[in-house]
Amino acid sequence: MDKNLIEGLRWLDQAEADLKTAKDCVKDGNYYASSFFSQQAAEKALKGFLYSKGFRALITHSVLDLVGEASKFNGRFNAFIDFARELDRHYIGARYPNAYPSGAPYRYYTREVAEKCVNYAESILVEVKNCLKV
Repeated sequence: MDKNLIEGLRWLDQAEADLKTAKDCVKDGNYYASSFFSQQAAEKALKGFLYSKGFRALITHSVLDLVGEASKFNGRFNAFIDFARELDRHYIGARYPNAYPSGAPYRYYTREVAEKCVNYAESILVEVKNCLKV
């Protein structure tokens, strides 16, 4: 098997574990954590796709940036631009109290937000899996 594909699949494997964690967090009522792990799942899936294409230096954590890069190889990723924007909001916002005017981040998250993030991340993972023929 191609070494680039092996590395991509390694990242996709972690993305799937992060998506499972996001779903488990919804069940447990940890909506802030679910939103963060959804962002992580999408980020790692897209990095997996790009690593499979030969990338080696992916420093960004922005799903939007990664969607842009992935779109250069497969225009179908353009459909995820709005999903990426939403998921990027939760990379910092879900974890740091100074992202909000008062209170801890977990107080700002709802089941609806978490489920939306899970659905967005899952859609991105499905597309990456299709591209990698997994």
